[in-house]
Amino acid sequence: MPTLEPPRHQIASSALDETVLDRMAEFRGDPRLMAKLWSAPSSRAVVVHSGKALLDGDGLALLPTAQAPSGERLLLGVGPEGPVFAVHPSSALTDERARGIRSAAGRLRSDHLGLFMQAVALSAWHETNPRCPRCGGETDVVSAGYARRCRQDGSDHYPRTDPAVIVLVTDGGGPSGEQCLLGRQASWPVGRFSTLAGFVEPGESVEQAVAREVAEEVGVEVSSAAYAGSQPWPFPASLMLAYYAVAAAGQTSQADVTVDGEEIVEARWFSRDELRRATEAGEVLVPPRLSVARRLIEGWLGSPVSRDGTWR
Repeated sequence: MPTLEPPRHQIASSALDETVLDRMAEFRGDPRLMAKLWSAPSSRAVVVHSGKALLDGDGLALLPTAQAPSGERLLLGVGPEGPVFAVHPSSALTDERARGIRSAAGRLRSDHLGLFMQAVALSAWHETNPRCPRCGGETDVVSAGYARRCRQDGSDHYPRTDPAVIVLVTDGGGPSGEQCLLGRQASWPVGRFSTLAGFVEPGESVEQAVAREVAEEVGVEVSSAAYAGSQPWPFPASLMLAYYAVAAAGQTSQADVTVDGEEIVEARWFSRDELRRATEAGEVLVPPRLSVARRLIEGWLGSPVSRDGTWR
């Protein structure tokens, strides 16, 4: 099992970090206060359903709450300009302005990305959990959208977050290694590469998950792992925990790589010069700037990458 080294390198902060809201966790149980916030003249609402939200130009369409459609009200928080809610209507959005994060990421202003992620994560949970997992009874929204309560047995149920690791493997020295190892999934076009990733399993530490996923996907053992940052990823409810991992001695050549053939069909070691040349030429595509995988790669590379990969 790898040892956890002190984080010697933090990846750059995400655009998601630019969204500054007080989530009002201590006040969510006060329905009168929530009603007052909803009715405030400065209150705005994001309409979201099935992973899509209404856009307006380069940002989310922040409607006055009085103009919002009927639906479940989910408090996102209170910011400098007032309260912000997500409204989850009972049916899918047919408005042509409705977009998912994959198509909106390139055009959405950075301070709205965090709102988009939060709204999608909450609404997706409400869509898929209309009934009590204990007795099957119908549930209602409580705690301003952060819980559902069963009408029959009174039990409360909360949104889940699934931890997942996302890992850039290097050949030594963490992010200062001379080579990094990138993989290509079977569903991706030839030339698109990214970091390795996978879910943390029950009873497993994050560091154990790093070692297991790397070994399973590319056949490489790692000797250490250092935490570098995180990113919420509501597809459907992940929290991506980013790590730099160091390949064990004798595991740092192309001959040491054995892909699983199912999840990963190709994996390559790249030097910095090789990766710069390949991305500049369009021969290799890496994840979009929104993703923590991109920030891990650029943190190791020491400079921005010229071209994005395509969303799948």
